[in-house]
Amino acid sequence: MALASHVAPLRAPRSGSARRMRLDLEDGARTTIHVAAYATASTELRVAVLRGQAKLEAWCAGQGVQEAIVGGFFARPHGTPLGEVRTRGVVREHVPFTAPFDGVRACVHVDGGVAAIAPRSALPATPRGDLLQAGPLLVRDGRPVFRREEDHEGFSAANGQFDSDITDGRYPRAAVGLAEDRMFAVAVDGRSRHDAGVTLEELAALMAALGCHSAMNLDGGGSTSLISGGRLRNRPRAAYDVMEEGGRPISTALLFVPR
Repeated sequence: MALASHVAPLRAPRSGSARRMRLDLEDGARTTIHVAAYATASTELRVAVLRGQAKLEAWCAGQGVQEAIVGGFFARPHGTPLGEVRTRGVVREHVPFTAPFDGVRACVHVDGGVAAIAPRSALPATPRGDLLQAGPLLVRDGRPVFRREEDHEGFSAANGQFDSDITDGRYPRAAVGLAEDRMFAVAVDGRSRHDAGVTLEELAALMAALGCHSAMNLDGGGSTSLISGGRLRNRPRAAYDVMEEGGRPISTALLFVPR
């Protein structure tokens, strides 16, 4: 486990609220995490496409959405979603991931109000409901599964669609996780003398420590955005100690809406 031993088990927030915590890492570094939890019995997960891109806090205010987190990646320069996106069973405009990794990278899929996180190959070829592909997969069956050296989803081998190899080093990160009766939205601050960020291995350990049976990575870096109570809770940074005021414009988001 890549987290300091005294942080586990983490105290998860009450349903529908975001909690801010300091996280100690094994090498003595520290970072700030923002964790929101939602009861699955009363909350539905949905995929949203922010046409033309938008800052998530402003977009949520315009749509009357109180709870959301950044979704998948996007392709430059036009901001087209990178990775498969479906809403209400309809394929939305996107740039596919590089083959053959487009067939295996992790997705969150919502069918009939029930959410699941799984490799694309484990889901139907033409799924109903909402689907967002991002990745890599962080937690499966309650255990951290990401190993950079294994590169199962090819984020290192096929990093040409990204600004850099997202698997290398500590960065601001975002993730979605599913537990027995709750869903988690997590944003991690980074790129600061006060916030180291986390590696993907550390993010996987964090999601497992929260009690997630499955979890996947979302877009991070300056795009990291968590909205709770209608407010941006994390501190997006464009570069080291350079704030990204209001967050970076993004292309997709995951919404947590009352049933």
